[in-house]
Amino acid sequence: MIRTALYAGSFDPVTNGHLDVVRQACRLVQHLVIAIGVHPGKAPLFSPDERAELLQATCSPLADAEGTRLEITSFDDLAVTAARRHRATLFIRGLRDGTDLDYEMQLAGMNGTMAPEVQTVFLPASTGVRPITATLVRQIAAMGGDVAPFVPAAVAERLAARFRKA
Repeated sequence: MIRTALYAGSFDPVTNGHLDVVRQACRLVQHLVIAIGVHPGKAPLFSPDERAELLQATCSPLADAEGTRLEITSFDDLAVTAARRHRATLFIRGLRDGTDLDYEMQLAGMNGTMAPEVQTVFLPASTGVRPITATLVRQIAAMGGDVAPFVPAAVAERLAARFRKA
């Protein structure tokens, strides 16, 4: 049986923390679906297509190294609905610290009630990526700071170009 996991998030932008979770997830499953959440009330920096392109470019080598089939998609409904649509049996969630754990436990409880057939797996962030958040990366980039330590090179380039235009 092929084990499929869904890793949902905004990925705006993809960070080294996201890559850390993807690397760990690829060691657990044969098929990883990275699902970009699209919410009409939010104004992301990158479009879903741009985020998908960056995720494909940065995560494919990680999946290939583990022999994991990678799929990038977007969704605008519930994560449990997306998981069912892709026949996922696992939700992958990254944890940086105790604050994340509190929120993620609530989310896992709600998802578990709505979709008991999909188990949540928490993956702890590696030490070097624990402080990284996409929000902080966007703020640093917007103020002209160097985000290279926090994101893949392709993302740093795209952020620099985006804020040069602004």
